[in-house]
Amino acid sequence: MVRIKGCRIEVIQGDITEQDKEAIVNAANNRLLMGGGVAGAIRRKGGPSIQEEANRFSPIPIGEAIVTNAGNLKANYVIHAATMGMDFKTNERIIREATLNALKRAEEKGIKSIAFPALGCGVGKFPLELSAKVISQAIFSHLRSTDSCLEEIVLVLYRQEDERIFNKVVHNYLSYIERKIGNGPFVTVDAIVEKEGRVVLIKRKNPPFGWALPGGFVDYGERLEEAVKREVKEETGLEITEVKQFHTYSAPERDPRFHTVSTVFIAKGQGKMKAESDAQEVKVFSLSELPEEIAFDHRQILEDYKKNADATKA
Repeated sequence: MVRIKGCRIEVIQGDITEQDKEAIVNAANNRLLMGGGVAGAIRRKGGPSIQEEANRFSPIPIGEAIVTNAGNLKANYVIHAATMGMDFKTNERIIREATLNALKRAEEKGIKSIAFPALGCGVGKFPLELSAKVISQAIFSHLRSTDSCLEEIVLVLYRQEDERIFNKVVHNYLSYIERKIGNGPFVTVDAIVEKEGRVVLIKRKNPPFGWALPGGFVDYGERLEEAVKREVKEETGLEITEVKQFHTYSAPERDPRFHTVSTVFIAKGQGKMKAESDAQEVKVFSLSELPEEIAFDHRQILEDYKKNADATKA
């Protein structure tokens, strides 16, 4: 169990349809058809009035959420969060948006207790551990950025092994983040590492997914210059030289997980590249041929870097 700003977050084993909370969340499709899985169980136990009311909202955008009655269930409301379309495909971004929108609907109703299933892990086949991390990030972001009326968030897993995995991820992640952030935003560093006339990017192992500049959190007692050298070495295997501070980026929405303030450095990379730490892969890219999926605001950072380089040459 973890507390964030007075809200209790807990992972339990059980049947979400039996939860005596003000609201339970349905991992819905965007047509809100309650056929199988969690949705089917809610429809069978709650009765036809839930589906009848949901039909009046259908279809909704993927990632959105709506509220209906809960019929014969112990809950007062069902919050239908669209984690997929009728192709039954989902991803990190959709699960994050669906979680955040479900929490927003709860706030709008003044709900104090809510139960979530493992969003995206049924027919969506999203990995359980990654779902736990994305949902944790969304909960943390929501509670940190609002004066929430929520007092209790329960994550309900039907199988014991699933509960064990979810509990470990959620507890470890939220405890770590809550300790690290304190009362302010995260302090981070990122590096534009020049190598072979191109820039080095890592492919992230963890959500948010995509290609990114190497970088990470600054440890207590660590200088920014030390942190950026350490992070680049940990993620790419490269040593960096000629380290110059470029710019600081502080928009609260630049990281979908939480507010980060990042100081970006420009440096030269030396040595053999090897993906380690949070990096699944490491490659060099030309600024004219960047990958399509780039995490955070790193595409904007690289655009600013290119403009600066062009202006210097002129």
